[in-house]
Amino acid sequence: MAMALTILGSGEEIALLTSLPWELPLDQWEEDAELGAQRGISRHVVRLVNVGTPEKAEVFAIKETVPEFAKREYAHLRELANRSAPSVEPIAVVDGRESATGVPLPAIIVTRYLPFSLPYRIILTRNVTPHEIETMASALSLLLVRLHLLGFWWGDCSLSNTLFRRDGDGFAAYLVDAETGEFHEHLSNGQREHDLEIALFNVAAELDDLASGGLLHPGIDPIRSSEAVVKRYRRLWAMLKEKQELDPNDRKAVERAMRALQDLGFAVEEVSVSLDGAKQALIFQPKLVAAGYHQNRLRNLIGLEAEELQAKRILASFDRYRARESTPLPPERETARKWQREIFNPIMSSMPDSLRGKLPPAQLFHEVLEHRWFLNERAGEDVGLPTAAASYFADVLPGRLDFNALRL
Repeated sequence: MAMALTILGSGEEIALLTSLPWELPLDQWEEDAELGAQRGISRHVVRLVNVGTPEKAEVFAIKETVPEFAKREYAHLRELANRSAPSVEPIAVVDGRESATGVPLPAIIVTRYLPFSLPYRIILTRNVTPHEIETMASALSLLLVRLHLLGFWWGDCSLSNTLFRRDGDGFAAYLVDAETGEFHEHLSNGQREHDLEIALFNVAAELDDLASGGLLHPGIDPIRSSEAVVKRYRRLWAMLKEKQELDPNDRKAVERAMRALQDLGFAVEEVSVSLDGAKQALIFQPKLVAAGYHQNRLRNLIGLEAEELQAKRILASFDRYRARESTPLPPERETARKWQREIFNPIMSSMPDSLRGKLPPAQLFHEVLEHRWFLNERAGEDVGLPTAAASYFADVLPGRLDFNALRL
C-alpha cells in the first residue's frame, strides 16, 4: 500500500513546496551551482533550493533525516522563533515520501535560507584576519548564552551548526541545527557545562580540520580559539547572572552596572539591589534580562531591522544628531523620522544599482560611518557623510565579501 505524503507547515509556503520532486532521494536533486557553493557541511544530505517564480522566489534549505528528528527539530525551531532566539525559520516537515518504485525515503525538514548569512567554512577560507576569527568565536559564545537564558540545551554546539552574519565590526551567529536540543524551564550548571564541553570539542575539531587542509589563518591555534569560546561564554554569563559587589558610596554605581549590560545588548527587565552591611557593599543582581536592547530601540524608533552591534552604531549616529537639535527638543520619534529622511535615506539612495543587495542596509550604513572616520583621520578634518559614502561605494564596497551571494 502506497504511503501518503504529508507536508506539515504554514500554508503559504506549502503551496511552493508541493511541486518539488519528493519522490527522488535528496542527493539526486538538481542544485544550482551558486547555491551549492554556499552550503555548509552537514552529517545529513542537504540541498539549497530556489523555489517559486521570479516575482516571488524563496530559497529553502532542505535536509533529510528520520521522521522523529524532523518533527522534533521543527517544533524546537518554532519555539525558538516564538522566544526571539537567533535561529533559522522552520517552514515544513515532509513525511511519507517514497520513490517511484515504492521504496520509502527519509523524512525532510525545510527551513528558510537566512539572508546575508554564510557558513563558517566559506568565511574562514577567505582572506580573514585573526581578529575576525576572534569575533566569530565571540558571536558563537553569545549565541550559546542566549539559548541557555531561554532554557534551551543545544547538545551539538558547533561552527557547522551555525550561520554567521556581519554585525558591525563583528559577526552575529544563528543556530541552524536544533535536532539534538532540549527545552527546560531552567538549565542546571551541569547541563550548561555539558554544552560547553561539546562546544569546546567541536570547535577545536572543526578548526583543526581547516588547519590540516591549509585553509586556516596560520596564526590561529584551534585549541586556543575553541577555549576562547568557552572563556567568553563564562564572562558573559557571570555579568548577566551573577551578583556584583558595588561601592555603596558611588551614587552612579547601579546606573553604570545597568549600562554595562545594555552595552552587551541586554535589557535588564528585573534587578535586585541590596545592601550587605558586613561587607559595606551594594549587591547588584540581574534577575531577568532580555537580548536585543539596541535592536528593539532602533526598531521602535525607525522601523529598521538590524543586528545588535549595527543597531548600537546607528543609534549613536542618531543620538549625536538629536544632541544638535535646538531646545526644547521635539519628540524623539519626530527627530527619528527627520534623521532617517535627512541622513539615512540619502546614503541608501546614492548607492550604485550594481552594488545593491550586497550587504543589508544597517551593515552598509555602519561601514559608511567607519569609512568616514578613516577619511577624517587621514584628512585631519570632517569630510562629511556624502563624500564618505561616495568614496566607500567607489573604493570599498566592490571588494567586500558578498554576504548575499544567494540573492535572487
